[in-house]
Amino acid sequence: MKIAVVFDTLRSGWEHADFKEELEAEVAEAEYEVAEALIENGHDVFLLGFHDNLRRLLDRLEDFQPDLVFNATESFMGKARYDYGVTALLEMKGYRYTGSPPEALLLARDKATSKKILEYHSINIPRFAVYPVDEDIEAPEIGYPLIVKPTHEDASVGIAQSSVVGDYDSLRERVEFIHRSLNQPAIAEELIDGRELYVGVIGNSRPEILPIIEVVFDKVDAAEKRIATYSAKWDLDYRKRWGIKNIFARRIGREALDEIQRAAKQAYSALELRDYGRIDFRLTRDQKAYVIEVNPNPYLAFGEDMANSAERAGMDYNAFIERIVREALTRYEKA
Repeated sequence: MKIAVVFDTLRSGWEHADFKEELEAEVAEAEYEVAEALIENGHDVFLLGFHDNLRRLLDRLEDFQPDLVFNATESFMGKARYDYGVTALLEMKGYRYTGSPPEALLLARDKATSKKILEYHSINIPRFAVYPVDEDIEAPEIGYPLIVKPTHEDASVGIAQSSVVGDYDSLRERVEFIHRSLNQPAIAEELIDGRELYVGVIGNSRPEILPIIEVVFDKVDAAEKRIATYSAKWDLDYRKRWGIKNIFARRIGREALDEIQRAAKQAYSALELRDYGRIDFRLTRDQKAYVIEVNPNPYLAFGEDMANSAERAGMDYNAFIERIVREALTRYEKA
């Protein structure tokens, strides 16, 4: 098939040939790894990176006339909250594309709204309070410690060790920091002391749960410091210093595992994710599972969590990327 791999980039004005050179030079970027897998699977692949020129994006798509768009978009002009806009353009122009629709991206990006939807579906979540910009910061009706996050970011942007607060003054200071630095509401949620689990999901009518990833903090003793901050996810030196690793999950009790799998599928459906996604959990010592976050279109790079889980489930990287393609095509054929 003709497949356009669409992704955001800092490279303004680059064309397919420029990106192809980087792919052939084995530059480590998820979109290049996806494209290489598609090429090795026999597809005619067009690399379409965009920065701020959406008119150019649409013109290149019209020229190429893809059978499918592999949507690897993570942001627009560096702002993750606007990724839905690119997907909305694909939707409005009638292109078939992989991954979740704009509605799911909007819902999942809004931590407050998504938690309300999950709660409506009787999915276990931490208690929380929302603090809009320019409104009074009142003491919450839930106990400390709390973790304070921006409502419209992903990849742990805006989350640091100082995000965990144990009193009202610290809460107010962190909420004001998010209002001031990120210009968006903050959400303060109950800090769940437990294991951090990432549950990959693939499929649509019969979604499949992939082997679970666990984040371990080998050199961190205090529960309030065992959190997935931005540094804990992306800073390799920081991860090494504190013994932070993503591994396949250690043993989980049968009842807890059944509940995690049930809740993951239900959250995936409730927020209308498609083709693939990841649901983040905290599992307490008494085996109670809480959904922390729902992630449509999670990171697909080779060697990262989703790809590793797929490989453990029997799909090498090329097969995993092809599975996403086939899930998307099947969805459109049934529409």
